Amino acid sequence: MALASPRKRRRAEPMIALINIVFLMLVFFLVAAAVAPPLDREVRLARTDQLEGRSPPDAAVIRADGRLMFRGAEITSEAYLAARLSEQEDAVALRLIPDRDLPAIRLIEIAGELRASGASDIRIVTERGLR
Repeated sequence: MALASPRKRRRAEPMIALINIVFLMLVFFLVAAAVAPPLDREVRLARTDQLEGRSPPDAAVIRADGRLMFRGAEITSEAYLAARLSEQEDAVALRLIPDRDLPAIRLIEIAGELRASGASDIRIVTERGLR
């Protein structure tokens, strides 16, 4: 009498290993994430919906078409740097306020022109929402 050959057992999928990896990733991201502390409950934020938006007095505004404006007049990047350096003797931080619709490549070009002219500290001023 011939015995039937034993059936090959299907190898179980390593689901436990996958679950362990996902769990470890979850713990890692929870520990590594920087969670902002909540605002003090007694602090009431100022309402700014009625204020007129104004740029800092030393900032240059870059319009959507790429024109650089400083104190209401069109100016070149070199002239802006010279005007800011003439106001202060030491190194000065240049503030650029780009229009939302300004192409990023144009912003990079203007910042590059300022760097080539000798600017060492260029800051981009943006709108930040509190949520």
